[in-house]
Amino acid sequence: MKYHIIEAKYINNYNIWLKFKDGFEGKMDFSDEFDGPIFEPLKKIKYFKSFIIEGNTICWDNGADFAPEYLYQCIKNRTATVANR
Repeated sequence: MKYHIIEAKYINNYNIWLKFKDGFEGKMDFSDEFDGPIFEPLKKIKYFKSFIIEGNTICWDNGADFAPEYLYQCIKNRTATVANR
């Protein structure tokens, strides 16, 4: 499945660089993605940086994660928006 995340690196603030199994890669800005109580701890940068790759996506030890398909589409849409400017 092309949506599997195979690499992830913290960049800065709430930005993580992601690489997917199909070779697609890009920066994801999570600053507007913390809706709901499970995401509350991620607002602290130190905790946000503690992600791991598990189950083909990034996740945190409190159970918070993001669907890899969602992350792929967000990055793809941002890349297209920037390219069209």
